[in-house]
Order: sequence, then C-alpha cells, then structure tokens
Amino acid sequence: MDSVDAFPPGGVDRDTAADDTATDDATLDGAAATADPRAANDVVERELAEQREKYLRLAAEFDNFRKRTQRERAEAGSRAQADMIKLLIEPLDDLERFANVDPASVDVTTVVEGIGMVGKKLMKALGAAGLEIVYPQDQPFDPAVHEAVATEPAASSDDDAMVSQVYQAGYLFNGLLLRPARVVVRQWNG
Repeated sequence: MDSVDAFPPGGVDRDTAADDTATDDATLDGAAATADPRAANDVVERELAEQREKYLRLAAEFDNFRKRTQRERAEAGSRAQADMIKLLIEPLDDLERFANVDPASVDVTTVVEGIGMVGKKLMKALGAAGLEIVYPQDQPFDPAVHEAVATEPAASSDDDAMVSQVYQAGYLFNGLLLRPARVVVRQWNG
C-alpha cells in the first residue's frame, strides 16, 4: 500500500475525527453533570487563598532581605571607616603633642623634624590602608593618572611625553584614582 493512499486528501479521515470529538464532548458533559459546581468553586478558592498566602510570605521575606542587606551594607561602611580612623589615631596623638609644645623651650628645627616624622607616620598608616602616592618625575606621561598642566620643549625625541616636573602629587586608593598628579610634560617638536 502506498503511503499517499493511506490517508484521504486533507490528512485525517473526517468520520473518525467526528467520532473522537463526539466521544470527548460526552465525557466532559458526564464529568460536569456528576461534579458539584460549588465543590469545584471551593477548591479553586482554597487554591487561590494558598497562592495568595505564599505570595504574601515571599513578599515579606524579600522585604526583610532588602532591609537586612541595607543594614549590613551601612554597618560594613561604618566598620571600614572605623578601621581607617584606628590607623590615624597615633599620628593624631603625635600632632596633639606638637600642638601643646611650649615654643620658648623648643627650637624650630626640632619642630620641623617632628612634623616630618608625623607626616611619615601618617603616610605609612594611610599606605597600609591602600593609599598610593603618584609622583611621576621623569616617567612617561599617563593620562589615566596624570594631568598635564603645562608643556615644555624636549631636548630630544627620547624625552617626548616624559614628565619633567610634578606640581602636585596624585593619589590612588586601592587602585581608584582620588586625584591625578598635576605635571609638566616634555614635548618634542622635531
């Protein structure tokens, strides 16, 4: 038998399809006739109430999660600030000692040396926290961390785009640029 001859034109035998539809309709009518519409309505309402309760619980859990993460984020920020302040306490104590020195009993050289030591201690503490000083004297100009405030002629092409002077040091904190180094850049005009 040919596969083309197995089915009539249109793909499905219409008499068989009509019989299947009649059987399905009879089954649905019989189930509907035996089922109580009130019981079906009660089941649907009960399922709806369960879903509503699940939704409300989920919404409350999400709200609690959101509040907890906001609180934890604020606490983490406060802890980080407290850790930074702990690093600065000793240099601040040293500055306080210098502020209370009797000018008549100490010479200027001692005060200047003391302030230099406090500055080194302060930079050491900040360096431990992640602060880096950008001081690019005689290094290639990098616009990502340097700001050119002026240019000057270069003596040779090898000196082109090299930093000749640093007006103001720059600062990086854990890789984040806080302030670019303000520099003078050599420029070769050939």
